[in-house]
Amino acid sequence: MEKEEKSNQEQEFKGKNLEDVISQAEHVLKLPRSKFTYEVVTEKTKLFGIRGKKIVIRAWPKIEPKEEPVAQSLNKILSFLPLDINYKIKRKNDVIHIIFEGPDKNLLLRKDGALLMAFQHILNKVSPQKVQADCDFYREKKERRIKEYAQHMANQVHETGKDEILDMMNPYERRIVHITVNQIPGITTESIGDGFLKQIKISSLKNEAA
Repeated sequence: MEKEEKSNQEQEFKGKNLEDVISQAEHVLKLPRSKFTYEVVTEKTKLFGIRGKKIVIRAWPKIEPKEEPVAQSLNKILSFLPLDINYKIKRKNDVIHIIFEGPDKNLLLRKDGALLMAFQHILNKVSPQKVQADCDFYREKKERRIKEYAQHMANQVHETGKDEILDMMNPYERRIVHITVNQIPGITTESIGDGFLKQIKISSLKNEAA
């Protein structure tokens, strides 16, 4: 087991019993029991008697782990915004997942999740690992909508033989379209443009062969 690091604020307390000594530590350190660590040093008694028994402990504030860069940046951003939201951070397959909750969470989803995606974009700039932001299963719902849209447009290209140009999309959205459409025989996709947002052209392979 890894030994817990001690603070330089370590102090010694004496009392008749453990509860009494812990209460002393809470009062002097001005911390609740959950915020400090203690160890029993010794139990002192008077010679030939137990009536004078005293417990001695050493106690020190717990050293809280430092926040990771993503949490630091997110807390700083939220401190400037009048939003009543909180979040949870989970790690899965080397991806940092941030799930937003709270009374104002719906504000993150306005304009097709613009603010939520802005959070994700900024946090990916400061994190060495990939960051995905989500709120109220937004990503799952959006992915389903994009897949349905891509399949519809691909079917239209298949029926008419004419290319279709989709609206501007970010890399996350384009990836869903490419994967979805490329599973349909005879149909291909191509990103058009430069920059963060690009269009996607859906074409029939028959046209390319002609």
